[in-house]
Amino acid sequence: MSVRSLFVCLGLSVSCVLAQQSSNQPVALTIYNQDFAVARTSLDLDLHAGVNEVTATEVTSRLEPDSVILRDPSDKRTVHILEQNYDAAVVSEQWLLQKYEGKTIDFEVNTPQGKQIVQGRIIRAGFYRPPEVTFDYQQTQGLQVQPLIEVNGKMQFQLPGLPLFPVATDGLLLKPTLRWQIQAERPEHFMAELAYITGGFDWEATYNVVVPNNADVTGDEKADVLGWVTIHNQSGTDFPAARIKLMAGDVAKIRNQSGYRDQIMTFAGGVTVNGQQPGVTQKPFDDFHLYDLNRTVVLRDGETKQVQFLDAADVTVHRSYVYYGARRDLQPDYNGNINQNQGYGLDSDNTQVRIEEEIRNSASNHLGMPLPAGRMRLYRRDADGQMEFVGESVIRHTPAEETVKLVTGSAFDLKGSRRQTDFNADYQRREIHESFEIKVTNQKDQPVHVTILEPMYRGVSWEILSKSSDYVKRDSRTIAFPVEVPAKGEATVTYTVRYTW
Repeated sequence: MSVRSLFVCLGLSVSCVLAQQSSNQPVALTIYNQDFAVARTSLDLDLHAGVNEVTATEVTSRLEPDSVILRDPSDKRTVHILEQNYDAAVVSEQWLLQKYEGKTIDFEVNTPQGKQIVQGRIIRAGFYRPPEVTFDYQQTQGLQVQPLIEVNGKMQFQLPGLPLFPVATDGLLLKPTLRWQIQAERPEHFMAELAYITGGFDWEATYNVVVPNNADVTGDEKADVLGWVTIHNQSGTDFPAARIKLMAGDVAKIRNQSGYRDQIMTFAGGVTVNGQQPGVTQKPFDDFHLYDLNRTVVLRDGETKQVQFLDAADVTVHRSYVYYGARRDLQPDYNGNINQNQGYGLDSDNTQVRIEEEIRNSASNHLGMPLPAGRMRLYRRDADGQMEFVGESVIRHTPAEETVKLVTGSAFDLKGSRRQTDFNADYQRREIHESFEIKVTNQKDQPVHVTILEPMYRGVSWEILSKSSDYVKRDSRTIAFPVEVPAKGEATVTYTVRYTW
């Protein structure tokens, strides 16, 4: 309790209680990966009959006051709160200048003769007004108002020196503080639960996949997969002892003026990796997943902490090559019309064959736990055992038995080309015939398997009239030609498509 709070209590006809919160007492944190968390701790309440002023200081400076819950966890008592006050204790020079508006304070000034003290009266502390959005959705400009100080009977638009403020500043709190006025019918002593939502917390998952020295292999290979969670604390408060859970998923939360957001994450419980129970466990929670670190950690303000949650060996990773030579933004007209421009979609000069890695998230593949969204990096061991970074991608939340897909770059020794070989439009019969040739070259010493993707982009009604090899229909507007490209050689695919409207 601050000195001022103590005097306030003495001046009121209420009983004052500083809620006992040991700095080493574990705080339970459920952290969402969108800049907020739910914090839960215990308060030792010793209430007297009547009105009690209760103060708690082990809270964050980004607490959402209207989210605070103070209750008896045994549900045997009702905590009658008459009033709640929250001070984030953001003590700054600007805050102190505003506190002393209209008053005279000392300023330390550097002069050729050394440091001197001059007195100045703060007429206006100065402030910055951030941009605002008006009722008609127009954004105003920010406004910076300079301070106005009276020194020796004259006013100036800047501070004369370093402001020196009195120690006994009214309302000065060095820690974020919650204060309640609690009505008790009789003396009571019990452990209450304090829970609240706070900003300033975030977490993310990262994965490292290490594959062996098989740089020319197309298909399956074995890999080690390591997963880490990275936790950020920007709440303004240290947590010497915290029990941390992580929520994974998309949790709806209304953004307030501080920009707080929500989200949740989880881990599958009882998963055994390399014959050992992992330190982090997971369980379904509501429609999300909840990961528990299962130990107490120190989480200081401004700190970034990493905890390993996944260590799996002999994970099968399937590598493949994909060539998509058309433009990426091609779209058919879903109103039944057709694009009749002969050159439509031919302005792509893409020759890159992309590298794709697939990992089945299943128990049979030594995984099988829900994987939270995050960055996945791929490393490959060199012949001398050195690991080299060979690409990364971002994965989405991946449930068990689903497949993780990564695009890790473009193959150096594989090139593709695509050209239109024929175009014939018959407007009386309302149809277009279009033919293409797609070629992939391979400068590797081994043959590779490449999937050639082709979009049916002129219209929604189409038919393949002829083809040089079999294809697979991926969806209503994409076909795929699987081809084997020989070492130091090339493979060519041709086809003709008819569009009607």
